[in-house]
Amino acid sequence: MKCNAGGLDRALRVVVGLGLLSLVFVGPETPYGWIGLVPLLTGAVGFCPLYPIFKINTCKVKSG
Repeated sequence: MKCNAGGLDRALRVVVGLGLLSLVFVGPETPYGWIGLVPLLTGAVGFCPLYPIFKINTCKVKSG
């Protein structure tokens, strides 16, 4: 898998993922918080499976 998520993109995904995941344990304790695993994992890995479909790449590649 080629990296297609840049640094800021990955950081935001991890923060949003942790925020959603916290809903499972704190606050309303809703099971919908498990959806937070998706952005958390894509942020950790650096690859979003939807980006190639929409031809998006936020990862800056160093040339040279």
